[in-house]
Amino acid sequence: MSEHSKHGLEKQGLEGLGKIHWNLSAAALYEHALRRGEAEISEHGALLAHTTPHTGRSPKDKFVIEEASSKDDIWWGSVNAPLPPESFESVRTDLFASLKGKEVFVQDCYCGADPEHRLRVRIITEFAWHNLFGQNMFIQPPREDLAGFVPDFTVVDAPGFTADPAKHGTRSETCILLSFDQKMVLIGGTRYAGEIKKGIFSVMNHLLPARGVLPMHCSANVGDGGDVAVFFGLSGTGKTTLSADPQRALIGDDEHGWSDSGVFNFEGGCYAKVINLSPEGEPQIFATTRRFGTIVENVVMDKATRSLDFDDSSITENTRCSYPTDFIPGIVEAGRVDKAPRNVVFLTCDAFGVLPPISRLTPEQAMYHFLSGYTAKVAGTERGVTEPQATFSACFGSPFLTRPPTVYAEMLGERIKKEGSKCWLVNTGWTGGGHGVGSRMKLSQTRAMLNAALSGELNDIAVEAHPIFGVGVPVECPNVPTDILQPSRTWTDPEAYEAQAKKLAAMFQKNFEQFADAATPEILAAAPNA
Repeated sequence: MSEHSKHGLEKQGLEGLGKIHWNLSAAALYEHALRRGEAEISEHGALLAHTTPHTGRSPKDKFVIEEASSKDDIWWGSVNAPLPPESFESVRTDLFASLKGKEVFVQDCYCGADPEHRLRVRIITEFAWHNLFGQNMFIQPPREDLAGFVPDFTVVDAPGFTADPAKHGTRSETCILLSFDQKMVLIGGTRYAGEIKKGIFSVMNHLLPARGVLPMHCSANVGDGGDVAVFFGLSGTGKTTLSADPQRALIGDDEHGWSDSGVFNFEGGCYAKVINLSPEGEPQIFATTRRFGTIVENVVMDKATRSLDFDDSSITENTRCSYPTDFIPGIVEAGRVDKAPRNVVFLTCDAFGVLPPISRLTPEQAMYHFLSGYTAKVAGTERGVTEPQATFSACFGSPFLTRPPTVYAEMLGERIKKEGSKCWLVNTGWTGGGHGVGSRMKLSQTRAMLNAALSGELNDIAVEAHPIFGVGVPVECPNVPTDILQPSRTWTDPEAYEAQAKKLAAMFQKNFEQFADAATPEILAAAPNA
C-alpha cells in the first residue's frame, strides 16, 4: 500500500486498521476467502458463498442522510427514509471502530463506462469475497490509474457490524446509509453482496439527472446493425436472461445511462439469478458458473462432488452469480454504444396472468407504464417475501430512485420522442390464469416475440387494442402460436379473465393517483379502463 493510499484511508477516518489488502487480483482474493473460511470452491472453479440470514436486499433498512445540500431533491418516504447527520456520524464511528485491528480489503474501481460520466468508487470490505464481488461488478481501471486514485464515493461494507436502533436511529441491526455530503455508503449487518452495487446505483440515480443523463434500471444489448435495445424490469423479470442473447452483443445486464452520446453500462459485471438455471435455457449464464472468477451465492452444493444444484431453492429462491461481463461471448468490450435505443422494452412479471405476452405502446402509454412499473416481487428477492406479490415500482426500480419518479419519467419521455424509439410491454409472468392456476410464459416464446420486435418484424403487423388496457396486441407473431397473444384466449373462463383484468386495471388507476397532478392529459388518457 502506498503512502498516498494509506493517507487516503486515514483522511476518511479509517485509521487503526489491521492488514490492508489493496486492489488484489481475483486469484489472491480467492486465497484469502478460502483461508478465512468465507467461501468454498465448487466443482468447476466458481467460488460459493452463503449470505444467510440475508439472502436478498433489506430495503426497509436503507436510509438517506438528511443534508442541506440534497434534501430538497430527495424523494423522501419509505424508499428513502431520512436519518439525521448525527446518526450517520454515530454509525460511522462505531462501524469504523468495529474494523480496527481487522484485515480489510480495498478495491478501487469505476462506475460508468463513459469517461465523461463515470464515478470513481472505493470499496472497502470486511470480507475478501465481497471485494471480489466489487471487482466483478464494477469497472477495473488500468493499473497506472491506481497510484493516485482519489474516490468520488466510498463504500464501507462491514457485515460483522450490528447497528443499535436505540443508539443509531436505525430500524434494526442492519443498516445501509447514503450520505451525499460525506460521499459515502455505509453497509452493516448483512452479508448480501448486492447491497454494494445497489448502494452505488442509488448514488448514480441522484447524480446523473443533474448532468442531463438518464440513469436506468435496465439491461441493454445491440444487434449487428447497431440497433440498441434496453430492457427495464425489476429482479426476476428477465433483464439478465433476455439480454444475454447469442444473436446480439451484451452491453450490460442491470444498470445503464442514456446520455446525448448514447447508452453506457454503469458496471463491469453481471449479477444473474440462477434458480433453475440450465445449459439449455440460458447457456451463456450457465457457462459462467463453471469457471474461475465467478461468485455463486446461496446455491446448494454437494459436499462430496462439489457440484451445484441450481434447482434446489431450500436456501432461497434468490440464488445468484456474479461474473465479469467479458465472461459473456460477444460482449461490447467498451461497455457503451454511441447510439440511442431503437427499442425500449418494459418487462413485467404479471402474477395475475392478465397482461399480453407482448404489446406495442404509444409514447403516452410508455410513460404511463414506466411510472407505474407494475410487476411482481419474486420469492426470495427481498427478505420476508416467500411467494410472488403484485407490486408497483415506479420506473421499474423505485427502491433505487433518490429523486422523484417524475424526474426520470420526463427524461425518458423526452428521449423516446426525440429518437423515435419503439416501446414494448412484455409479460414474462403467467398465462392461462394467475400464479398457482396458470403457467409461466415459456422462455422460448418470449425470446421469439422479442426477436420479432427487435428485428422490426412486428412494426408492420396489425395490432388489436386490448379491451381493458388499450395496449396494441399483435394479431400474429413469427414462431409464436397465435392463441397465446391475446391472454383472454388462454383462460378457460373468459368472464373470470375479464374480472381479473378489471381488478388489475383498478389497481393501476389507484396507484397512478400519486402521479396524476404531474401527468399530462395524454398520459392520463393512457390509463386502463377498470
